[in-house]
Amino acid sequence: MKNFTKVTGIAAPLDRANVDTDMIIPKQFLKSIKRSGFGPNLFDELRYLDEGQPDQDCAGRPLNTEFVLNKERYQGAAVLLARKNFGCGSSREHAPWALDDFGIRCVIAPSFADIFYNNCFKNGLLPIILNDEQVDQLFCEVETAVGYQLTIDLEKQVVVTPSGVEMEFEVDSFRKHCLLNGLDDIGLTLQNAADIKDYETRRRQEAPWLFDAIK
Repeated sequence: MKNFTKVTGIAAPLDRANVDTDMIIPKQFLKSIKRSGFGPNLFDELRYLDEGQPDQDCAGRPLNTEFVLNKERYQGAAVLLARKNFGCGSSREHAPWALDDFGIRCVIAPSFADIFYNNCFKNGLLPIILNDEQVDQLFCEVETAVGYQLTIDLEKQVVVTPSGVEMEFEVDSFRKHCLLNGLDDIGLTLQNAADIKDYETRRRQEAPWLFDAIK
């Protein structure tokens, strides 16, 4: 998993509430358990004017030029601004996979659906909760300034605007540690790889008959 320390990038405003995971990555594209390859179909129903299908080349599809992520000024966005209850709906991990594969490293919203919020931390994506007034301020600023960038400093737990205003956010200390070090559940387990190997070796010596059946 990619670590997250400090990110500075263009912020894109998705000004709608209750964005569900089927809107983030529609169900027909959930054909793989790999974490990559979902970016072209992120917000598929909003980005394109036709109905996308699995294994379809997105290069020639007609774009919805009114959708925020298709606008020139938001190309290469690393931060997504959203409204309340972002990531509601089904529990698919493909939603944070698609956002990350597209290049989004952080989503800022007043609230998130619990399962999506938890999945973000397990997949290198940082969800930040700010209050409604702060989110409104960011929406106002980003829409009036072309090239508007935010800096997200996870170590200091602040969102920094171009004018230098710092907005503090809360994050669980364990989740923060995992993101800073790029540790998903597998990575955490592998930190104890030597102990696991020692245990397996000892068990083979203590109870060799347990392993005879799996030779």
